[in-house]
Amino acid sequence: MSGQGAEQRLRGRAPECQVLHSLIADVRSGDGSRVLVLRGEAGVGKTALLDEVHAQATGFRVVAVSGVESDMELAFAGLQQLCAPLMNHLEELPEPQREALNVAFGRGIGDTPDRFLVGLAGLSLLAAAADEQPLLCIVDDAQWLDQVTQQTLGFIARRLLAEPVALVFAVREHPEVLAGLPELAVEGLSDTDARELLDSVMVGAIDPRVRDRIVAETRGIPLAILEVPRSVSATELAGGFWISGKRSSSAAVEHGFVRRIQALPAPTRQLLLLAAAEPIGDAALFMRAAAHLGVPVDELTPAEDDGLIEFGPRMRFHHPLIRSAAYRAAELGDRRAAHRALADATDPQADPDRRAWHAANAAVGPDDSVADELERSAARAQTRGGIAAAATFLERATALTADPARRVSRALAAAQAKRDVAASDAAHELLAVAELGRPSDFQRAVITRLRAQMSFVRSRAGEPGAPQLADTATPLLDAARQLDGVDDYSSRESFLEAIAALMYAGRLAEPDALTLAADAARAALRDVTELPRPVDYLLRGIAERIAGGVHEGAAGMRTALQAMCDQAETDESAVGRWLKVPGFPIMQETCAHELWDEVSLFKLSSAAVRHARAAGALAGLPRALVYRAGVHLVSGEFASAAQLLEEADSITAATGHLSPVRYHALLLAAWRGDAAEAGRLLDGAAADGVARGEGRLLGLTGYAAAILYNGLGRYQEAFTAASTACEYEDFGIYGWCAFELVEAATRTGDGETAAHALDMLAERAGASGTDWGLGALANARAMMADDDAAEALFTEAIERLGRTRIVVHLARTRLLYGEWLRRVNRRTDARSQLTEANEMFTRIGAQAFAERARRELVATGEKVRKQQAGTNSDLTAQEAQIARLAADGLTNQEIGAQLFISTHTVEWHLRKVFVKLGITSRRQLRTVSWAS
Repeated sequence: MSGQGAEQRLRGRAPECQVLHSLIADVRSGDGSRVLVLRGEAGVGKTALLDEVHAQATGFRVVAVSGVESDMELAFAGLQQLCAPLMNHLEELPEPQREALNVAFGRGIGDTPDRFLVGLAGLSLLAAAADEQPLLCIVDDAQWLDQVTQQTLGFIARRLLAEPVALVFAVREHPEVLAGLPELAVEGLSDTDARELLDSVMVGAIDPRVRDRIVAETRGIPLAILEVPRSVSATELAGGFWISGKRSSSAAVEHGFVRRIQALPAPTRQLLLLAAAEPIGDAALFMRAAAHLGVPVDELTPAEDDGLIEFGPRMRFHHPLIRSAAYRAAELGDRRAAHRALADATDPQADPDRRAWHAANAAVGPDDSVADELERSAARAQTRGGIAAAATFLERATALTADPARRVSRALAAAQAKRDVAASDAAHELLAVAELGRPSDFQRAVITRLRAQMSFVRSRAGEPGAPQLADTATPLLDAARQLDGVDDYSSRESFLEAIAALMYAGRLAEPDALTLAADAARAALRDVTELPRPVDYLLRGIAERIAGGVHEGAAGMRTALQAMCDQAETDESAVGRWLKVPGFPIMQETCAHELWDEVSLFKLSSAAVRHARAAGALAGLPRALVYRAGVHLVSGEFASAAQLLEEADSITAATGHLSPVRYHALLLAAWRGDAAEAGRLLDGAAADGVARGEGRLLGLTGYAAAILYNGLGRYQEAFTAASTACEYEDFGIYGWCAFELVEAATRTGDGETAAHALDMLAERAGASGTDWGLGALANARAMMADDDAAEALFTEAIERLGRTRIVVHLARTRLLYGEWLRRVNRRTDARSQLTEANEMFTRIGAQAFAERARRELVATGEKVRKQQAGTNSDLTAQEAQIARLAADGLTNQEIGAQLFISTHTVEWHLRKVFVKLGITSRRQLRTVSWAS
């Protein structure tokens, strides 16, 4: 259809039609995918615009789904409807994705799939279908799709890139639904267009003053205008009577539909209510239910004649507001009767979940048998990965449970499910319901812990109105004490969560809060002789270290890390459990840092990423990626660290979660040495830390600033930053802060501070027994040693660090050694060390340190040109990551599965990689230098 034709059919929508036409044209031309969200109030014309984009999509395969207003939540129901016509491509998907989709759609039995693995499967299915011809996916009334379908389609929309797919949504004014995707606001018609539309539907003349009043009060909403001839009497129109203020909203339009429905015969109204109560529009089910009510289906004819409903293979209301009007206008007893008829007409074997839901809505009071059915439906939903649906079933089961004890347990189960889908308000309401019963001591502890966990997660994510991090620790400790002796596993995890919360709170918590929490944990473990899990050893070790001082806890932490490394090799599912415990990753990483244990860091971070990718555990993958990015950072693999951090941010955005400050992103910026960019990030992070009470972030920014300024040779600023960082012992980074303070203090002539910092470092790194810790300590001692002792210490540091993968510290040692050699006038030896340092810093991208090494080389008489840091190509982070995986021999399908993108997108990126690197084959990727 031409633009002019569309304008004639869609009066006043030329700009919107142009956007839609361009969207289809872009996809048709092979310019990748396009996503658009049409957002506007009910009746504004979104569905008409979807019809227009459908009409434009000649040569496209079109699939569509429309949400229906209902309080029934069936997991993946909307996604299944959208994908149903494409299931002939299912065999083209990798096996894990195929199995996940089969389980989610109830077509197979298997492990509960991660919802984002289902999302990747959906993405792959769309991409496979688009191989044959361009694909248009239309999603109307997205706000009424089941929650997991909303989330999954949002994920797919954010991961589409190179596929010839157009994905167009229509959604009412629900800002949280599909937030962040490209939008087109659909508003009321202009006054001129609204007048013309009104004139076109009026049979007779209309008073001009009435016409202008109608246009003003309908605000140009097309549905409101089109309903005027049906909902306003001829007397009102001809005589100039117009009831002010009743036509300006969707509620007013719905009221007009109610008036039309109330004018119908009683049997017709019964059938309209029956159709409104059944959201899937199954005509066969409708007829069976009508028979249960004893109302002939022919009684629906007056409603069809009035243009309210269409009776075909699917029952279709002509507008969603008609459905809501038919349902809300009915008496409560009539609604229950309709749901009872639908429950009786639904096959309990083929569709037990819908039957249970209708039975629940038919109940006049508590009904344990219906509640039991709902609980079984919840279990089925959880098996399919539909936690939101399970939460809804359990919530309703709670309301229908007569037995007080079972009501408490169901309320707790519902609250946990609501918590898991980030519906914290509903979770808190359910916890209040549980408290109103007679919860056991154990259940009270669970209630306390759930509330505290939600607060902790909200605080870490920086949600508006979230409590300060330190405030989340007290209830976690209360829960840990209450669970002690009742559920020791949960008790120890709660102690660990409380300590993690206080570690994050750091210097912004009460001075002795962390020590008191550690004392409480030690007391709970005092009489325990056998600890069954690595996490228990971790708790004992970290509690002993905090409460007992720097010389305590090492044995427990080492035992825990070794056990975790062993378990990661034999039981990958254990890694998944670790990632689910709030605060656990930081505890694991902190212990490895505290012990200067690079082996555990490498093994455990690799296992975390490997598990998250293999299992499709996208919710935990960002944490695993950031964990691994820190290992790449200290290994001098800045490009790899940047790739993982970027991937973590893109996945967090795609999943719709808030992203906490990435600690390693700050350190990466500091090591790269761009003062302006790093300064901006550090200032923002410090302000963010103060805002949510995350004192650890203040310590981290001080440490990162010290790295930045030591690299730039701005030693006084480095001294200030490192001194601030060392004012509080942030476990896992304090030893590193002390190292920076030793260098800054020696350069500013503050020997006393340098000596104190060296003592702090010696107590920690000196007791580590690792080449990393002892190498860093030897380097720090060399900075303060006299000339007779310095060389031996520098040599020891280089030997020890050379046996590790900690490249950044080895390069720092060579730089410091070279600077000392130049100061003692051994220029030839100095050039050797400084040249090596300069090349290492340049290769990894540490620009400030590289420039510092270059200046020292010039001072030795060497002529050295400034070099460009990092790689010799302009690959983006994702291009470099894809190139690396392709060079390792992975297929495009395997790369897509790892990175949660489609095969199309992998191919698209690889074509760009080949052009940028001047190569023509994957084999050549192994022979060119393109990333550090």
